[in-house]
Amino acid sequence: MGLFDRRAGKGAPFEWLVVGLGNPGPKYARSRHNVGQECVDLLAERHDAPLKAGRDEALIGEARFPSESAADPTRVALAFPITFMNESGRSVAKMVRRFRIEAPEQIIVVQDELDLEPGVVRLKAGGGLAGHNGLRSIAQHLKTQDFLRVRIGVGKPPSKERGAGHVLSQIPRRQRDELDVAIAVAADAVELIVGEGIDAAMRDIHGR
Repeated sequence: MGLFDRRAGKGAPFEWLVVGLGNPGPKYARSRHNVGQECVDLLAERHDAPLKAGRDEALIGEARFPSESAADPTRVALAFPITFMNESGRSVAKMVRRFRIEAPEQIIVVQDELDLEPGVVRLKAGGGLAGHNGLRSIAQHLKTQDFLRVRIGVGKPPSKERGAGHVLSQIPRRQRDELDVAIAVAADAVELIVGEGIDAAMRDIHGR
């Protein structure tokens, strides 16, 4: 039985798994590396799906997104691993089984992106990992890179030597305001992907 097999879990399957990447603990809260986690927090608030500790090394909320094309709302698992970033894949693989996710294209990973200017949001379906440790861990555990990504730009550090410090440090006030707007746009992007598909979501978000 493969990882992406609806027979692997129990109960009704979920149509989507949304994973926000970050590091656990107050030390890393509101850092650049945790913008994915903040996006999932916002989605949980929007959809009245409080995040609770689960058995899959993650905080998880079970949401219902309204659907224009179906009579019933869409079941969406909102989660962020409570492992450190470079071990995220272990938690994601457990959730794929439990929520009976059928294909990697039903997984949306919300992440920080050094290669985008602060505040820019871009979507991506599969492809390279751009050296992101969280994405690398997920790809290793799922044995595929075909999951969807919502990328929130945090900008490059002043030098390569300061890369880790850049993403883990607290954010200046001006850039914090930009990222708060971007996190809201990223949450919009997740809702568009679930409701209308990745292509329609790209057209909307990339046109803003």
